[in-house]
Amino acid sequence: MPLPQDLLRRLYTEPPEGFVATRDAAVAEARRSGDPATAREIARLRRPTVAAWLVNLLALRRPELVADLTRLAEALRAAQRDLRGPRLRELSAQRRAAVAALVAEARRLAADVEGGPPAGKLPLGEVEATLNAALSDAGVAEQVRSGRLLRAASYAGFGEVPRPQLRLVTGGEEPTPPAGPPAGPGHRAADRRTGRGEHAGRADQADRKAGRADHAAREAGRVAREDDRAERAARKAERAERDAARATREVERAARAERARQRRALERELTRARTDQERAEAELAGAAEAEHDGAEELAGIERSLAELERRRAQAEQELSRRKLARRAAERAVTAARRRTGEVEGAIEAVDAEEGAAAEGPGGAD
Repeated sequence: MPLPQDLLRRLYTEPPEGFVATRDAAVAEARRSGDPATAREIARLRRPTVAAWLVNLLALRRPELVADLTRLAEALRAAQRDLRGPRLRELSAQRRAAVAALVAEARRLAADVEGGPPAGKLPLGEVEATLNAALSDAGVAEQVRSGRLLRAASYAGFGEVPRPQLRLVTGGEEPTPPAGPPAGPGHRAADRRTGRGEHAGRADQADRKAGRADHAAREAGRVAREDDRAERAARKAERAERDAARATREVERAARAERARQRRALERELTRARTDQERAEAELAGAAEAEHDGAEELAGIERSLAELERRRAQAEQELSRRKLARRAAERAVTAARRRTGEVEGAIEAVDAEEGAAAEGPGGAD
């Protein structure tokens, strides 16, 4: 079962110092999930060196640059096979520029990784050697593309295709006279005539050889001059690359300084904003508390009013009852007075009758 790609990407892009802890956590998680086979596969993964980690960063985060390097390697191998000098020199200059750009990009990617090694301790020379090895060795190139390189690579035999050895073309070998019996006197005269003809032929042949040698020498000088110009152009390109890298570093330093300045300004602004926020929140809390107290006070007043209304109603009822009692008492008093008057009148009548009765008989005696 293939391992999760997101796990592999995380393992081989985070700094090597955290590789073991992340791997062990993934092993434990796989075991908890009931997948011991995946746990064993994860446990077999090994931590890359810092140089290999930098190359893995390139492969996993900038795969298009690594693909360009692969295409350049194929073009270089084709030019080497065909011994095309001008094309080879052009591709060699491209190789140097491409490797320098990839090394600079690896340094930039490492700077963006939290907890990565400091810039001064990055083994950029090993990264450059590995990229050069990938240009020459298809196996190394495949490891680089995989993004799971464990250590830096090198290729001792890498370099431009050696220039072909030039030699002067001087024609074929001298013809060897045929072996035979010694010539007689008649033959010697013919031989002298033949010898003069052969001597003239050899002189013409020597002239032709010399002409070809001069042409070859001039051609060799021209090739050497072209090589010198190519070397000077390559050195100039390397100086331009160094200048460009220096300018890039200066721009990056300026950009970092500007970002740091902006960050400091934003942090000061954030501090002021947080202070204002705390002050506003305190004012809000005070206002909310005052509102709550006012609501409580109003509720208390409303309760008091309700109690007073209730007591007023009770008092009014009691007053009505007492008015009715007073009226009843007044009626009772009136009735009592009337009865009292009646009784008093009756008593007076009885007394009058008794007086009359007493006066009647007694007065006659």
